[in-house]
Amino acid sequence: MRVLVTGGGGFLGSAICRQLLVRGDEVIAFQRSAAGELESLGIKVTRGDIVDAESLITASQGVDAIIHTAAKAGLSVKYDDYFGPNVTGTENVLNACRRNGIEKLVFTSSPSVTHADGDIEGADESLPYPESYNSPYPETKALAEQQIMAANCRELRTVSLRPHLIWGPGDTHLLPKLLEKARHGKLKLPGPDKLIDTIYIDNAASAHLLALDKLETQPGVVGGKTYFISNDEPIAQGKIIRGLLETAGVTVDIQAVSPRLAITAGTVIEAGWKLLGLKSDPPLTRWSAEHLSTAHWYDISAAKRDLGYRAEVSIAEGLKRLASTFQTQL
Repeated sequence: MRVLVTGGGGFLGSAICRQLLVRGDEVIAFQRSAAGELESLGIKVTRGDIVDAESLITASQGVDAIIHTAAKAGLSVKYDDYFGPNVTGTENVLNACRRNGIEKLVFTSSPSVTHADGDIEGADESLPYPESYNSPYPETKALAEQQIMAANCRELRTVSLRPHLIWGPGDTHLLPKLLEKARHGKLKLPGPDKLIDTIYIDNAASAHLLALDKLETQPGVVGGKTYFISNDEPIAQGKIIRGLLETAGVTVDIQAVSPRLAITAGTVIEAGWKLLGLKSDPPLTRWSAEHLSTAHWYDISAAKRDLGYRAEVSIAEGLKRLASTFQTQL
């Protein structure tokens, strides 16, 4: 199969590219920057931006499927920063599929599209979208996911995956941010004992390959559906944060703070960022404080049943693998 991966040089995208290559697929990584490491493996890298419709149409000519991982994430408070990559970019991916007769599309969504303001414990895909969002990231990802699901038809089969908190070797977002915040040996957290889902990078990547294969063999089963994906090991936030930091040799004292105080602080900081027109991501927003204050873990029975998904790498094994990457850097 000839597969184009948008965001192919990113954390998740590059893992998907490698797994596709290992099993014998022809892989094209579509992304904005160079990716010498992927090219050295024999993966074709095509430079482009998903907000540029024509470059995407050109890059996807002759491919059998697209795995769409490219997106804008983060805590920026500017809606327009997200709408282009997440909504317009997804529209462009769909249009490229239609123009080039591509029949299979796997989309990387996020469980945050269902997050309101309370605990989510063991919820499945029947969990509705909230009536409103207080952050542009989940709102634009929800709009994109809805586009993907609505586009499913006989000519174009689509499926959406919602992996939660991806981590592992090669992570350039979660662990670096944790290391920066823990540099003084202390970390404040409003919900250290709240259970959350996470997913090891190899498990997240393999779920995308499983979804792609099911679109080929059982399109009537998975087409037009969304699936929560995780390691299926809900774990206390404080415990997984400590575990991740310890792989880098960092021991941290996690101090519990009042969720109400954290949410108030996030709201004030977010308002200040908007008022001053700052371009950088704020250290805390109302949405991120609410997210850190609540449990969010999911029932992945549907993914097990329809995709045949299983977390092949446990959290314990994943932490060992992550620690080994730091040891080789010493």
